[in-house]
Amino acid sequence: MIAPPAAAAALSFACPLSGWRAPQPGRKAGFRGFCTPAKGHSEASTDTSADKRRKAGILPSLEDLLFYTIAEGQEKIPAHKFTTALKSTGLRTGDPRLKECMEMLKVTLKTTSDGALDRHLFKKCVQSNIVLLTQAFRKKFVIPDFQSFSTHINDIYDNGKKLSGGQVADYIPQLARFSPDLWGVALCTVDGQRHTVGDTKVPFCLQSCVKPLKYAIAVHDHGTEYVHRFIGKEPSGLRFNKLFLNEDGDKPHNPMVNAGAIVCTSLIKQGASNAEKFDYVMNFMNKLAGNEYVGFSNATFQSERESGDRNFAIGYYLKEKKCFPEGTDMTSILDFYFQLCSIEVTCESASVMAATLANGGFCPITGERVLSPEAVRNTLSLMHSCGMYDFSGQFAFHVGLPAKSGVAGGILLVVPNVMGIMCWSPPLDKLGNSVRGIQFCTDLVSLCNFHNYDNLRHFAKKLDPRREGGDQRVKSVINLLFAAYTGDVSALRRFALSSMDMEQRDYDSRTALHVAAAEGHAEVVRFLLEACKVNPVPKDRWGNTPMDEAVHFGHHDVVTILRDYHTQYSPQDAAATAAADSQSAEKNLDGLL
Repeated sequence: MIAPPAAAAALSFACPLSGWRAPQPGRKAGFRGFCTPAKGHSEASTDTSADKRRKAGILPSLEDLLFYTIAEGQEKIPAHKFTTALKSTGLRTGDPRLKECMEMLKVTLKTTSDGALDRHLFKKCVQSNIVLLTQAFRKKFVIPDFQSFSTHINDIYDNGKKLSGGQVADYIPQLARFSPDLWGVALCTVDGQRHTVGDTKVPFCLQSCVKPLKYAIAVHDHGTEYVHRFIGKEPSGLRFNKLFLNEDGDKPHNPMVNAGAIVCTSLIKQGASNAEKFDYVMNFMNKLAGNEYVGFSNATFQSERESGDRNFAIGYYLKEKKCFPEGTDMTSILDFYFQLCSIEVTCESASVMAATLANGGFCPITGERVLSPEAVRNTLSLMHSCGMYDFSGQFAFHVGLPAKSGVAGGILLVVPNVMGIMCWSPPLDKLGNSVRGIQFCTDLVSLCNFHNYDNLRHFAKKLDPRREGGDQRVKSVINLLFAAYTGDVSALRRFALSSMDMEQRDYDSRTALHVAAAEGHAEVVRFLLEACKVNPVPKDRWGNTPMDEAVHFGHHDVVTILRDYHTQYSPQDAAATAAADSQSAEKNLDGLL
């Protein structure tokens, strides 16, 4: 007996559109019903046949498929339904990659009276960005179930909001003015999926969070060897603002402590004026942030300069020890150092910066190469070992991800190849790290297998947001077979254009073709055979084929369709697929149980 539909909503946005199938025994690999020539036909004749079927509505275009997916059987899609569906994938309507689509949508809506798009108007709007939109609705982004993951992020955020410990930094007067209640988290994945919660639009200064970014710029410009002539790579084991050099006494320990960051600042655009240097770095910051908000707080800069006695002391110490490149103007470099600490971001723009590091130097929302792979690798390595002040060892142990904190309350967190996150809350612990930010990072890795040494194969107790839920396969079987049972070709069309396997089986090893044949749904049978190219002779656990079902229940029209299709299906194919049936059924049964 077939279960009732789990929910129509489950079908809405879970429908990938590519149709790629892996090679099966005796059959060629290709796109489901799109690119696999039938035996005995030339490619030209197959193209003609496909064109005819496409015109007949059996093989719609990708734009049509996207329309069917979102419309859910309706003739028109309200604009707000499209944008809501888009946001559920993690994409924003303001994403630079969707600019053409959104501009065309605005223009098109002015020509409609009801704010809705029919199939023709929808196609006109999306065709310029169909590849990205197809990926989004296929759930082919790094976080497939983004809505579910966002809910987890909100829960972790709420846990952090309950914390009340820590003190807002006051040694720089401007920082002391921030409310201790401010708390925001923003993330951006390597595919440009975005989620924000809390005070994510409030500007704040990067402070020490700028250190890994300017180090990355220095390595990008000069290479690793040159930069590390002046700066070490080891954790110092000391407070970030100590007047202390490495054992040889000729260079700071690393670029994440003040001494190393000051030397690193001297390596950027050497020989240029401070104005030229500042514009150069700001241009980099804008690219890192995908041209989202990057500003400058002159008040903080002046405050830093007036209260920077310790940094001036470090600067003179470095000058005495000849740590700067020859010809460096130390006081000018300190001014530039204070300027870079005073660069403003929001959680949202900083999350894109972190995502650019997570994405190997490519900005996810612009696609532009900003940093070299060498610069990104070095930066993440040093963030992992030295990025969290005196808490770096503990953080590496418990969280296991590259991060950098700043006294303004920010924590720039990178999950390599997955996402970048910016947490911001001004109250700091005794080591200078955001209390809520540390808690968020710890809770995130407790929930998800993002720790650098979480084994993806054997650490089963943790959630892996990079994979769809474990019950997704069971749901897809139920939805597929129910659509075949009710004769819902519209739903099957959505599934057929998906990465959903149209030949998957239930616990009795019955396929959608079995069910459609038993119920006498000729149109469904024809669609499965013609458009989806499913195996026409699968056997269930009792050895019955769809033909047996159609004969048993007296559905003569279905028998005719199956018999005609059998003549096009070679005996070799039939033998090979039948031989593979028992093994395939066993695997499917294991997956369902």
